[in-house]
Amino acid sequence: MKAVLLDGDGVSIRDVPRPEVGEGDILVRMHACGLCGSDIEKVYGRYGVVSRRLGHEPAGEVVAVGSKVKGIRVGDRVFVHHHVPCYSCYYCNHGDYTMCEHYQRSNIEPCGLAELFLVPEWNVTRGGVIVLPEHVTFEEAAMIEPLACCIKALDASSMRDGDSVAVLGVGPAGMMHVMLARSRGAGKVIALDVNDFRLDFASKMGADICINVSKDDPIPIARDATEQRGVDIAIVATGNVSAVQTALRMVRRGGKVVLFGVPSKGTSMQLDLNHLFSNEIKIVPSLAASDHDTMKAFRMIAGREVDVARIITHRFRLDDALEAIECAHRASDAMKVIVTG
Repeated sequence: MKAVLLDGDGVSIRDVPRPEVGEGDILVRMHACGLCGSDIEKVYGRYGVVSRRLGHEPAGEVVAVGSKVKGIRVGDRVFVHHHVPCYSCYYCNHGDYTMCEHYQRSNIEPCGLAELFLVPEWNVTRGGVIVLPEHVTFEEAAMIEPLACCIKALDASSMRDGDSVAVLGVGPAGMMHVMLARSRGAGKVIALDVNDFRLDFASKMGADICINVSKDDPIPIARDATEQRGVDIAIVATGNVSAVQTALRMVRRGGKVVLFGVPSKGTSMQLDLNHLFSNEIKIVPSLAASDHDTMKAFRMIAGREVDVARIITHRFRLDDALEAIECAHRASDAMKVIVTG
């Protein structure tokens, strides 16, 4: 079977052995898998998180089930979460599920960008598999994981109805932040990017103000839109350091900066700690999502509370996955790129 793999020689499509199904595992035929910004960073950048596997937004059809598996049958349409915590360690008991030592260790085999992938017993028994209703398409299901990550980040911001929200970087994840902020009653949603295609897209998705930061200074624009206070929440949906600096200047006194985009390994920056302290600006990182966030995302998509399919612009077959990765990296006219089985 074919899989898209990344190693020291780069990314390639290879023939790999079909995974063997253990008594607690399931085997899934991939029908749709989204490309994430972290996938692009793994290929082209210096990704700072452990996993080097590509494709962690998969949905598909169950083709084999281990003898011990309960509640999942051959033929079921499923979404699969690649990382699943233990829910019983010190970190999990404090609600820090993505800090669980088992979280990063758990994964699907060989990856989501494969004809078939194995879901291990660990994931199966700890809520890492959601059986889909018929009205949820595979492509919509492939959006559950990235939406869950955005939900976790927005929850961490403690956003209130009427708050002003700036989203710095409106790629696919940033676009979902725009949509979620709007659905939660944001008073003003401000989108920032250097890509006019993305900014035009953000306007259609509900952003009130769109700023190309390569052309305009966003600080006075944001202040004019918020009675000179600055925004309540700034979500940095890019790993770009300059965006973090901009966010810190955009938020009001007592505001929050949510770090969502993954910085490259070794990234550093200078901070005016007196400015942070004197203005009580909170910096809140948000890494990935747990299955609690995943269930929230699933219910939103299944309940048609957010139309995630609207941001899918490109679809590629698995045989053309390298072209798909390049398309997502170039991003000149692409929002969410989906690889299909």
